[in-house]
Amino acid sequence: MPPRSNPTARQVRLGTELRRLREAAGLKAREVAALLNSTSGQMSHIELGIAAVSAERIRRMAAHYACMDDQLIDALVVMATDRTRGWWEECRGILPPAFLDTAEAEHHATYLREVVIMHVPGLLQTADYARAVFSYMRPELSESEVAARVEHRMNRRVIIERDSPTPYETVIHEFALRVHVVDRQASRAQLRFILDEIEKGHATVRVIPVDFEGFAGAGASMMYLGGPVPQLDTGLRDSPTGVVFCDAQAQLKWLRALFHKVESAALEPVASRDVIHRLAKEL
Repeated sequence: MPPRSNPTARQVRLGTELRRLREAAGLKAREVAALLNSTSGQMSHIELGIAAVSAERIRRMAAHYACMDDQLIDALVVMATDRTRGWWEECRGILPPAFLDTAEAEHHATYLREVVIMHVPGLLQTADYARAVFSYMRPELSESEVAARVEHRMNRRVIIERDSPTPYETVIHEFALRVHVVDRQASRAQLRFILDEIEKGHATVRVIPVDFEGFAGAGASMMYLGGPVPQLDTGLRDSPTGVVFCDAQAQLKWLRALFHKVESAALEPVASRDVIHRLAKEL
């Protein structure tokens, strides 16, 4: 099978985890290649995510690495052999790869935790709100390009609205709820939509009130995605060049601590719902 020219974030993550296991065993790529009757080049391609790897080979690697974590090995095998072609594949060639990678990561997550300071979380945005955000932040986009991004954002919600939804918790700053991204009517509809999602059990929402003292987390926006095992958790953060995927254990530890720190500044879910309801009535 020829090397992939554009591996997905999930494929790259698999290769990264295999490299970490090898390095933890103190082995060089060429040493493992010899044990597997392979080549250093093929090992490099596997660890970069540009070459596929079979379940049998992953288990042989794990044996050579003396990895006794059966749950991790099984999860890596699933990553290598899963052939899911989700709805996001229809966006390939239409939207940048980061859009597809984000949707795929959310699809496979066991839980989602998000902090949003400046905007309503993407998973809770109405189409009018999302269209305004994309149009404002990227004025050079054509109407069709904006429409494709809005449709992608609406489709992402399937993970929290399906029959077996992914548990989703989000912390939103009251500032984001007060900003009129469109007009008053659209803002009211946006707040009511969040209330509907809360009522249906699709999201646990906590609000940081504007008068909370000692909150300095304006740059704390992030999403934390639980993996099938903790080692495969993933963090997502926005950057000037797009979405950044975080998977180093030190990064994940920091993101977990950041979420809990921000969460401690937020109201409880019931009080948060009441704040959103009050804001909607004021519009």
